[in-house]
Amino acid sequence: MYTDVTTRESFDKYLSHCRDIFLKKNEDYGTSWRVLRPESLTDQILIKISRLRSVDEKGEQKVNDPLDGEFFGLINYSIMALIQMNMGTEAGPEMSLDNLKREYDGQVQKARALLVQKNHDYGEAWKMMRLSSIIDIILMKVHRIKSIEEKNGVTLISEGIDANYLDIINYCIFGLVKLEEQNVEE
Repeated sequence: MYTDVTTRESFDKYLSHCRDIFLKKNEDYGTSWRVLRPESLTDQILIKISRLRSVDEKGEQKVNDPLDGEFFGLINYSIMALIQMNMGTEAGPEMSLDNLKREYDGQVQKARALLVQKNHDYGEAWKMMRLSSIIDIILMKVHRIKSIEEKNGVTLISEGIDANYLDIINYCIFGLVKLEEQNVEE
C-alpha cells in the first residue's frame, strides 16, 4: 500500500509527465486552446471521462489509446480550464511561454497543496477506493461543473467550479496510481 510520501511522489511524477505533454503540444499548436470558453473545456473533460467509464463498464476497449492518456488529458484540460478562469478568454489566444509555464505551474501548486491537505484529513481513504469509483467521482464532478456553469457560476452553498477542477486533477492522480497497480498485478 502507498504512503503519503509516495502519493506526493506519484503526484509529482504524473504532473511532470502532464506538463511535458502540455508543453510539447504547445510547441505543435501554440495556445490555440485559449479561444475555448470554459464550457467547451468542460465538455472536453466530459468526453474523456465518459470514455474511461465506458471502457471500465464494458471491460474492453476498441480504440487502442492507452487509458492513462485519458487521465493525463483530464488533468491538462482541467488546468487549461483553471487558467481560463484566472485569465479569461478575452485576453486572446496568444500567450508567452514564460506566462504559460507560470500559470500552469501555479495551478499545479494549488492542486498539490489541496492533495496534501485532504490526504492529511482523510487519512488517504482514496486508497481503499476502486478505480471504477474514482472514475464515477470524476464524472460526478464534471456534471457538477456543468450545473454550476448553467447557473453562471453562482452557488448557494457549494464549492465553486475551480474547486471541482482541482478535485478532478487529484482524483486523476488517484486513478493513475490505481491503473498502475492494476497493470503491475496483470
